[in-house]
Amino acid sequence: MKRKWRQFKKSYLLYSFKRDKVAIFSFSVLVLLLLVGLTAPLISPTNPYDANTIDIMNSEIPPAWSDEGVGEFFLGTDIQGRDLLSTMIYGLRLSIIIGLGAVMLQAFIGISVGLVAGYLGGKIDSLLMRMADIQLSFPYLMVAIFISAIFQVVFGIGRYADLAVPLLVVIIGLAEWPVYARTVRASVMGEKNKEYVEAARVIGLSRRIIMVRHILPNTLTSVMVISTIQVANAVMSEAALSFLGLGMPVTRPSLGSLIRSGFEYIFSGSWWITIFPGILLVVFVMVINLLGDWLRDVMNPKLYKG
Repeated sequence: MKRKWRQFKKSYLLYSFKRDKVAIFSFSVLVLLLLVGLTAPLISPTNPYDANTIDIMNSEIPPAWSDEGVGEFFLGTDIQGRDLLSTMIYGLRLSIIIGLGAVMLQAFIGISVGLVAGYLGGKIDSLLMRMADIQLSFPYLMVAIFISAIFQVVFGIGRYADLAVPLLVVIIGLAEWPVYARTVRASVMGEKNKEYVEAARVIGLSRRIIMVRHILPNTLTSVMVISTIQVANAVMSEAALSFLGLGMPVTRPSLGSLIRSGFEYIFSGSWWITIFPGILLVVFVMVINLLGDWLRDVMNPKLYKG
């Protein structure tokens, strides 16, 4: 363990990170937001799921610094009378959980398909990649909306609302797995004819062991870069689906459902219900994308070879 830590301290990755102010800033903000979201029950002023802390008479109270604001509600309240700051913290937590869960599902499906297609080749490769190409030919949000609509018909509106989190993980995961599949397949195609793979075949290792233990570790660099960007895409997908009424219900706050619930009131003066969650969503997605861009540049050998 100590040896790996010493190697990491001498790595180009850490060296590049220390010299890039944008990467340091993005990483710091991302860690802060993750800590805030994941510790929501501990740090939020109120619990937006607890009916005892919600009073409908407190609905649409403006932020504390405005003339009609109340010190108890720093960012104001939403249309249900919930403290907006607490609701945003819980909404961030929910968006993080959905984003990470969806990316894990995407990665599992995409890596499995990419490994099999790239290593076996032939008709299996053609079939799997044509399936991926067909899905990629449609905008991912359209695919997510289509799957979400099917799930609402199958489970019913009420049941769908109860199962919204796992269903959104599945919906977004099924909508974007081809990104992983094509990337992993390309990496496997470049690895499968190398000497270490030939040696593994000669000593009689099975295809599964060769793919999982020998080839897969050499594809993880590209997977790590993709995963960073895909988390941001998954969070945006959840927000878009919730805004369209196909994601989280208003009673279970995510950043997308908060933006949707306040959008119809924005022109009547209650701008804070939509603006503050929107700013938080933009900042969260922006720092992930900035960190992903830096990671992609660092992991690209063409940028620092020789």
